[in-house]
Amino acid sequence: MNSKILILLMILVSSTAIAQTEPSVEGNVDNLPVREYTLTLREELVNKADKEVMGMTINGQIPGPTLNFNEGEYAVIYVKNEMSVESSIHWHGLLLPNFYDGVPYLSTPPIEPGKTLKYEFAIKQNGTYWYHSHTMLQEQSGIYGPFVIQPKEKTDLEYDKELVLLLSDWTNEKPRDVQRFLKRGTEWYNIRKGTATPLNQVIARGALGAQVDFWRQRMEGADIADIYYPAFLINGEEKIEYPEFKPGEKVRLRIIDGSASTSFWMTFGGEDPLMVAADGKDVVPVRKNKTFIGVAETYDFIVTIPDNGKLEYKIMAQDGSGTATAYLGQGEVIAAPDIPRPDKIAMMQQMAKMKMKMGAPALKFRPRKDERYEMKEKWGMQKSDMTMGEMEMEQSAMKGGDKMKNMSMEKPKDSMQMDHSKMGKMDKKMDDMKMDEPDGMQGMNMFSEYNYDYLKSPEKTNYDPDVPVTEILLNLTGNMQRYIWSLNGVPLSEADKIKIKGDEVTRITFNNLTMMHHPMHLHGHFFRVINENGEYSPLKHTVNVPPMQEITIEFYGNEYGDWFFHCHILYHMMGGMARIVSYDTPRDPRLEEFPVSKLIHETDQFYSWGMVDAASHMTTLNLVSSNIRNQFSLRGEYGWNKNMEVEVAYDRYLYDYLTVFGGINIENGMEDSLEEINTTAIAGIRYLTPYLFTLDVRTDSKLRPQISLSRAISIFPRTIIFGMYEYQMDFGWVDDLPQGVNFKEEVTWSAGVEYLLSKNFSLMGSYDNRFGAGGGLSLRF
Repeated sequence: MNSKILILLMILVSSTAIAQTEPSVEGNVDNLPVREYTLTLREELVNKADKEVMGMTINGQIPGPTLNFNEGEYAVIYVKNEMSVESSIHWHGLLLPNFYDGVPYLSTPPIEPGKTLKYEFAIKQNGTYWYHSHTMLQEQSGIYGPFVIQPKEKTDLEYDKELVLLLSDWTNEKPRDVQRFLKRGTEWYNIRKGTATPLNQVIARGALGAQVDFWRQRMEGADIADIYYPAFLINGEEKIEYPEFKPGEKVRLRIIDGSASTSFWMTFGGEDPLMVAADGKDVVPVRKNKTFIGVAETYDFIVTIPDNGKLEYKIMAQDGSGTATAYLGQGEVIAAPDIPRPDKIAMMQQMAKMKMKMGAPALKFRPRKDERYEMKEKWGMQKSDMTMGEMEMEQSAMKGGDKMKNMSMEKPKDSMQMDHSKMGKMDKKMDDMKMDEPDGMQGMNMFSEYNYDYLKSPEKTNYDPDVPVTEILLNLTGNMQRYIWSLNGVPLSEADKIKIKGDEVTRITFNNLTMMHHPMHLHGHFFRVINENGEYSPLKHTVNVPPMQEITIEFYGNEYGDWFFHCHILYHMMGGMARIVSYDTPRDPRLEEFPVSKLIHETDQFYSWGMVDAASHMTTLNLVSSNIRNQFSLRGEYGWNKNMEVEVAYDRYLYDYLTVFGGINIENGMEDSLEEINTTAIAGIRYLTPYLFTLDVRTDSKLRPQISLSRAISIFPRTIIFGMYEYQMDFGWVDDLPQGVNFKEEVTWSAGVEYLLSKNFSLMGSYDNRFGAGGGLSLRF
């Protein structure tokens, strides 16, 4: 080969290697300058919380590098997958062609191990955004990073420098193990982070009535966050310093909540910062210190570096379980205000006082397929001075604005305005209630903390009043015991697509019937979040819906293809709280070999777990494998007197709280002997009653009816008491009873206590009327 040609090839290879970490701007596509990046995904050992574990990195780092663009450029991004599993990248909040949105099997092919996928799209917006994997739970392991777009025209805002702050949460567990542990239903994560509300604390606070009200509605308590995290991070660190900023400098902070499941309260040292943007869109600047940022939201603030020290920026996890801090400047710390941890018991008392109806089912008997016709459930605040009706906006009073031309998703216009006649009454009633609020909640309205009224668009966003409007109600529903999340009681695996009509306004009301916050994100669109600013309601791509509240959004349909729409708490999305929003257009032929069913199946996988109780008087084994509707289980017990019983069963969930089941039961025919084994078929129903008792009603192939009732209650932070009562009757309809016996009955009961040592081990003691008293060790796996 000619030496000159060889040298040219070597230079070309070297240029490609450099592009993996540094952007290059060259050429043009349709007269747009091209900016190019390469992102390389790898599985590597990382240490973010005092333990080395396997994580997923982008270009060798967590979070990934900041991708910087200018509005009007053309992005070319190569994503190289050097991991052992499929992956993907979604460009969160960006308006781009459907094929490059990055949801594998829905809009974009998955990136297979060893393969590279080229994303390319025009940059037609500006602001603070981010990118992350949309494959399974990979985002939790580290595949996320910032995406910043500078405006085409110089902004009127005055600032000297910029700093991106990407917030995240970190677990040393494998994310799938986290999801599996949540599926089995346990309080350990709350116990580990000190946010559990055991019965002794509830009684000490005089909140037993509120607790009983929660139990009556099949809820344990006021859960705020699901998972224990050993570390919360800012740009990958629990504490991080930026000493390069000088006194008096104005710094634009581009803040991104890239957490898998944690929302944060943010506070700033020094003078109150100036909020200037939300979700990449400019807002009317407002001075605001204490600010709530939901998962996947972004906010821009301008701060001034103090003359006499360094500014502290602090985040606290929503449930108060941890913090992270960044310092800007040098010298003495100008501290950010502390925020008290939320009082979950006081929240329970206040919600009971409002007579809220909670515990909406996450699974329906017969799912409604067309959610345009979903009826409002009778959940929320009932029979009190404050009703959900008073919290609703009267859509009949929503009036049109000026007729607009050239409608687009960049600057949409709509007809929606607010009527505050009822909101004023609600505010007065809330003020009247404050005098009677429980300790720890004085002067605080647990609803008003989370509204978006401080966000105002600098331009009108209302649509032409002549544009047709389609209304959709999405009740946000969930089941904490089985960790299933859904919309209108229907998980993604059982739902049809939400059809969007082009050139129409789609108006969606989220009615949150759970105790969790749900940040709802619509891919490929901006929507209006209707607030008190009416025609100037802000544009967002993610909206946080607080517990037991309603929020209405709307958007103009001018896209094509299928787009993902989901709760951005990763474990909620994987638990079923998602939909596909469809313009009912032909599918891209490049996706022919990638069925959408693969994406849907990811939210309905089987998770398996087990438990062994090894005690001095008896040993029990329980194994479970379950998805949303189906469950396989094996239960076995063996007593000191050689009394043995094994049961294998299949359960089908007809409803959130009701299953039908069938299986076989194997037991020895007489005590102290394993020679005679009796096998019977069983069938029955299991029902989770109000007050959280598990009721089991069954019969076997010998026509012996049986009923049992069981319950477990956390009485101290690590201490659980449990009990079971079982009653069986035998009329001799299949097997003859002993001479002179016409009816036989058997009562079995047990009670015990468990003390949790760790996530997987407990000390336990119990009494069983067949085996007597004993104690030992419990192992969960």
